[in-house]
Amino acid sequence: MDSWVRVLLLAAFCILPVLVECRVRHCNFHVVAKNTTRLCSSKSIVTVNGQFPGPTLYAREGDTVLVKVLNKVNHNITIHWHGIRQLRTGWADGPAYVTQCPIQPGHSYVYNFTITGQRGTLLWHAHVNWLRSTVHGAIVILPKRGVPYPFPKPDNELVLVLGEWWKSDTEAIINEALKSGLAPNVSDAHTINGLPGRVANCSTQGAHNLPVESGKTYLLRIINAALNEELFFKIAGHKLTVVEVDATYVKPFKIETIVIAPGQTTNVLLTADQKSGKYLVAASPYMDAPIAVDNLTATATLHYTGTLSTSPTVLTLPPPQNATQIANKFVNSLKGLNSKKYPVKVPIKVDHSLFFTVGLGIIPCPSCKAANGSRVVASVNNVTFTMPSTALLQAHYFKINGVFTTDFPAKPPHVFNYTGAGPANLNTTSGTRLYRLPFNATVQLVLQDTGIVAPENHPVHLHGFNFFVVGRGVGNFNSTTDPKKFNLVDPVERNTVGVPAGGWTAIRFRADNPGVWFMHCHLEVHTTWGLKMAFLVDNGKGSKQSLIPPPKDLPKC
Repeated sequence: MDSWVRVLLLAAFCILPVLVECRVRHCNFHVVAKNTTRLCSSKSIVTVNGQFPGPTLYAREGDTVLVKVLNKVNHNITIHWHGIRQLRTGWADGPAYVTQCPIQPGHSYVYNFTITGQRGTLLWHAHVNWLRSTVHGAIVILPKRGVPYPFPKPDNELVLVLGEWWKSDTEAIINEALKSGLAPNVSDAHTINGLPGRVANCSTQGAHNLPVESGKTYLLRIINAALNEELFFKIAGHKLTVVEVDATYVKPFKIETIVIAPGQTTNVLLTADQKSGKYLVAASPYMDAPIAVDNLTATATLHYTGTLSTSPTVLTLPPPQNATQIANKFVNSLKGLNSKKYPVKVPIKVDHSLFFTVGLGIIPCPSCKAANGSRVVASVNNVTFTMPSTALLQAHYFKINGVFTTDFPAKPPHVFNYTGAGPANLNTTSGTRLYRLPFNATVQLVLQDTGIVAPENHPVHLHGFNFFVVGRGVGNFNSTTDPKKFNLVDPVERNTVGVPAGGWTAIRFRADNPGVWFMHCHLEVHTTWGLKMAFLVDNGKGSKQSLIPPPKDLPKC
């Protein structure tokens, strides 16, 4: 692919050291194509500012950010600001055919949003097809001036973006998979800040270097921008103090290994308290189900100042791919900070109690000869979501009939042993069906994995809202006994949550943001297969509780 993207971002990215206090951030920011080599193969990729990963966007809580995207690629593009709440500004959220029609080649669009009540680490990425494999980067939201972190101030901060790399064009890979009916090829490597580290039979690859000074403390902003895999992350000889996930503060705790799903972010404090030297940094796959994954470990080097480059590196073994106990130790340690300044406002009263099954299915596909006349799909409550040809938010706002219905089921159409063998009929239904919520309604949603085809981890991302993870477990959710064990005191607040393979996760949120909001598995292959749905949240009373009118340059389908 020799096409390229140019994106002009007007925000406070490149001038962080000399920011002045103002409400709107402006900085010219160009995005270009790049010919690059990874894993001893050369190809042209779509990039932002010629960088893989893309540049880090810096802003402060309360800032208004303007992002002008000029599309110079052969295919459509959108940018999603993952985790930004987009209060009443759904037009800037970014998922193609949900909140906007995509930006067509040769056209531009200005994303305009204000960062309200958020600070921490998030990410931005393309939200159309599989382009986010290379079109992604970090968002760093600093606290308001004069507001300290609720943990010891670090001496420095480092951004680490974890990703995946394919030798081939990812668009061609998924298109071939859809044609054949089979699962797409897994990636050829994992990356840390765009580099895989040492790879067998490939002498040209480098590793990212993390320079540290002895005795100093660093805030590592870790992002999983991978398409399809949860990852373990650890540093040889060092413990990590977790202080934030998905741009929300947590009760600090120390741990050796974190697990981070696609779309999630984790901030940790690292103190350079070991002997001077070089220490291995490792990002490796986590999958506790019999699913094919890229089993290569990405490596980087933590390099103490003054250490010779020829010095040996202190090594560490990554956890086994199916190390569920290590993953659970991290997940179960996450608690909301719940301080006076940062309280945990979990809804106690529930207006809508929903139960969604998430998993795979099979439908007939006479042309899929490689899959014997069928193909794998994915669904929520047995509905394989059909993407419309007109953006859902535009259809809602302009009252365009026939684009969607509001009859998405609140529970599965059939009750069965969800984590067992499954029903005899593996077919799903298709439709563009939304679930409607009144403004300010409180929601409890239980996400239940199913064993249809195979149990699997599902990192589910909800646009437009943060939510509280009040419970999780293995097996089938028991509506009588399991809610008695919910944490309604200090649950962690997130925008993306892992549904464990063969298990369930319960979340709660308040629908205080009008518009149409996407919810989908952040494993891109599952999203492509149809594991997605959307909530339609009505306007409240008055203009302050209503969706703002669309901008004049809103793309057309």
